[in-house]
Amino acid sequence: MQISVPDVSSKSLAELVSLSGRRAVVTGAGRGLGRAVAERLAEAGADVLVADIHDDLATAVAEDLGARGRGRALAARLDVTDTDSVVAAADLAVRELGGIDIWVNNAGVFPSVPALEMSDQAFDEVFAVNTRGVFLGSREAARRMSGGVIVNVVSTAGFRGTAPGLAAYVGSKHAARGLTRQLALEFAPFGIRVLGVAPTFVPTEGNMAAAAAAGVPLDSEALLSVMRPGPLGRLGVPDDIARVVLFCASDLSAFMTGSTLLADAGETA
Repeated sequence: MQISVPDVSSKSLAELVSLSGRRAVVTGAGRGLGRAVAERLAEAGADVLVADIHDDLATAVAEDLGARGRGRALAARLDVTDTDSVVAAADLAVRELGGIDIWVNNAGVFPSVPALEMSDQAFDEVFAVNTRGVFLGSREAARRMSGGVIVNVVSTAGFRGTAPGLAAYVGSKHAARGLTRQLALEFAPFGIRVLGVAPTFVPTEGNMAAAAAAGVPLDSEALLSVMRPGPLGRLGVPDDIARVVLFCASDLSAFMTGSTLLADAGETA
């Protein structure tokens, strides 16, 4: 059975952007890009489940969204590498919000370890979050959706090589981009669209902490090479990416699926 996406040509611009009445889950939403995405989706009218492996961060974001009066906001601890945890978060969204219309696979890790020094375990851990996590979230969302949109935060690393030490990250993001294309084909008959958003490097608490954990000085050549402003003249901020995710989640992109949109200030052009 084929469920066709609706023709939204008669909707006004305000209606196309609005997410009123829709239910969204955002993974890794306790800070950085994920938080910015949750904020924009809530502003557009969605009820949002703020999911993060750090439940205190998730709770703080949900409380902040609730205080702004932008729809319902709930928090959940979510480990995207653990099937039971993903199932529990998806079930919570259905039980408390009434369903799932939007699922954003944002959670990711990016340790910097030279390929010759990387252990099997470290390699597998990156893929567990960045690739398997995308698959698990997409599968469990689709099982509970009646139409809707899945958005995968991919990275420009899904299009090319990048700074030294990121072999696992680059590989996992190429895989996430491939999953976006394949799941778009498999979920299309159910009226579910799957899109990717590929940000360039955006300074956030998460990637600054990752650099520190890897012992990379903030003024190191490797870090400065990815922090250099692109053709548009400045580094990105989380909301630059969140607005592209909002486009994907809204009816503005109703005739799109399988694509990964570059949000990189022209860096990959």
